[in-house]
Amino acid sequence: MEQQIITDKKILFISDFHLGIPNEEESRKRELKIVRFLKSLEEKISHIYFLGDIFDFWFEYKNAIPKGYSRFFGQLANLSDQGVKLTFFKGNHDMWMFDYLKKEFNANVITNELLININGQKIFMHHGDGLGKGDYAYKLLKGFFRSSVCQWLFARLHPNFGIGIANFLSKKSRLANGKILPEQPLDKEILYQYIVKMHKELAANIYICGHRHLAMHKLLANNAVYINTGNCFKDFNYAMLVGAKIELYNFEKSFDD
Repeated sequence: MEQQIITDKKILFISDFHLGIPNEEESRKRELKIVRFLKSLEEKISHIYFLGDIFDFWFEYKNAIPKGYSRFFGQLANLSDQGVKLTFFKGNHDMWMFDYLKKEFNANVITNELLININGQKIFMHHGDGLGKGDYAYKLLKGFFRSSVCQWLFARLHPNFGIGIANFLSKKSRLANGKILPEQPLDKEILYQYIVKMHKELAANIYICGHRHLAMHKLLANNAVYINTGNCFKDFNYAMLVGAKIELYNFEKSFDD
């Protein structure tokens, strides 16, 4: 049976912060903007769903985590202490989340998808990576990276070395250099087409993903909707559920530096 939530407060869906890139200064500015935004919602929300790639790289060693993000973590603690329920999805950049967020902030960590009923709305959520046709090389790589063997091997590396390599590679990525994949016609948007096909069998009311970095609000059959939360490293998009209605928003102008 899917989880049931009834609340008269707002519910936030947000993704793709990619904290850590392209450099410490820019990441800190983005972090501060996100923290101000989350702080402004403290009394208004009951749940937050972080739909993956919050960090551009993340690995939890037994006794170490990547340094930084203290302001973001501080705000998570404030929200958790006030009773806001936090849920994190593993993205393709931060798939090595284990139990740190659960221990520190009482957060749920979702490995793949989540099907949940909120205010009478059947909602499907997933980061969005690996869904749909194609990209077989990544799907193979994802299976290896998420394996216990790969995680055990990486954990054998000293944190200075392992995290150092990961941060170096992050700064060389297409995203770190300001390149975002262009929007495609809907018949070529693989993630959208996957949701359209899934909807024929699942018949949810709302489908929410991140990953593509392109904000999208599309009507599906039977008045269902597909939402892509876009990103919070350039466009600062998010989705909000109020009662049974979900909308896509942008907070960049309201919280500009």
